[in-house]
Amino acid sequence: MRVVIIGAGPGGYVAAVRAAQLGARVTVVEQGWVGGACLHWGCIPSKALLSCRDVLAKVQLASEFGIQISGAISVDLQAMVNRKNKIVSTLASGVRTLLKSWSIQLIEGRAALLDRQTVRIIGTEGKENTVSADAIVIATGAQAATVKNLPIDGDYIVTSKELLDLSDIPKTLLIVGAGVEGCEFASLFAGLGSHVVVIEVASRVLPSEDIEVSSHIQAAFKKQKIDLHLETQVVKVKKVNSNVQVTFSNGTTIETDKVLVAVGRHINPQGLGLENVGVAVGKRGEITVNKYLETTISGIYAIGDVIGKSMLAHVASYHGKVVAENIMGNLMEVDHNVIPSGIFTAPEVGRVGITEDEARKRGIPTRIGRFRSIGLGKAHAQGETVGLFKVIADAGTDRLLGVHIVGAHAADLIHEAALGMRLGATAKTLATTIHAHPTWAEGLMEAAEDVSGEAIHLARKRISAAAR
Repeated sequence: MRVVIIGAGPGGYVAAVRAAQLGARVTVVEQGWVGGACLHWGCIPSKALLSCRDVLAKVQLASEFGIQISGAISVDLQAMVNRKNKIVSTLASGVRTLLKSWSIQLIEGRAALLDRQTVRIIGTEGKENTVSADAIVIATGAQAATVKNLPIDGDYIVTSKELLDLSDIPKTLLIVGAGVEGCEFASLFAGLGSHVVVIEVASRVLPSEDIEVSSHIQAAFKKQKIDLHLETQVVKVKKVNSNVQVTFSNGTTIETDKVLVAVGRHINPQGLGLENVGVAVGKRGEITVNKYLETTISGIYAIGDVIGKSMLAHVASYHGKVVAENIMGNLMEVDHNVIPSGIFTAPEVGRVGITEDEARKRGIPTRIGRFRSIGLGKAHAQGETVGLFKVIADAGTDRLLGVHIVGAHAADLIHEAALGMRLGATAKTLATTIHAHPTWAEGLMEAAEDVSGEAIHLARKRISAAAR
């Protein structure tokens, strides 16, 4: 079986390796960066810099732990960026080595479909050739979305790509968009000393998250002196000397060193030659696929961001494994019901399943348990007592519908809940599972206990069995 994969991001290269493991002869075509946007200017580089922020926050609180640090604490952003670049380079080299170890052919160039079994490739030096395939996988991802009245110039008005390579910390940073990307960069640069202003058209930050999660992050932003302008849009932008003057729809005008446009990502399948073979796309440009990730043309598949389901690197990697199995005859249906996610703000957010509001809109009766991090011994020991564990269960069956965590290690902790949901666990199952003490995971146990009013470390009267 000969498989050609267009794109070497977290979906494409994972699909390539799994297909090779299953015995396929695999060619991967990549016109940009092996490892994709996630590795080069998304997940990994941003988390590398956020980790630097976390170290700084700990150092600033060292005296509270009985550790005295003499002299001024300074921030060297260029050194942080150099560290980030080294991490990215190491991991990118690792992906190339991985492909080579599985005898996967890597061609660097731009690919387009000529027909359902032929891919034309224009190499980086302009040389053109074609590759035949029994199956083709499109894994080209997405790119940063833009705003009409905020033209990206790469200097004053930037995307996350440019912001990740600054050598100096901006005194003032305006972030347009309070979704995941905007909130993570707000936490990063506020922690490094910038005056951060965030503008968002919705009524709250992280509008896709549970409302209690949003409230916690907004409270944290207030403590971090991040200025929020909600239900507001940019109406005018003007260059003033070495700054940008921005006017908001609420009448506010500010001058800022940089403007980060963080309004999400959009699918861009243009140039792939989909029209040559009749691959159907949706209104947003997303490639239409069935439950096996096959497009409307037999033998051509699509995975990751480009299908518009859930634009997360780990979902793309999951798609990559599923599509490889399907191509090799081991049919697997794609399942998007349990997708954990993490947001690396300060504090972190972990989420799996639906929100309380989503359950209400679907007409699902629920019981909800909550437990605050301040009730955990481990939280006090580590000096990180801000946070919330929230468990949403079906009122009739007690099955887990959604779990939301705000606080330290939330993005790691959420996977216990994800596994539970995957296995059809109930809140009672989670509550009666023995959790080691003292750990952060005890917060999940207590929140699950609170679903039935039985949390030990909540100071309130236990409800009767009849009331349950």
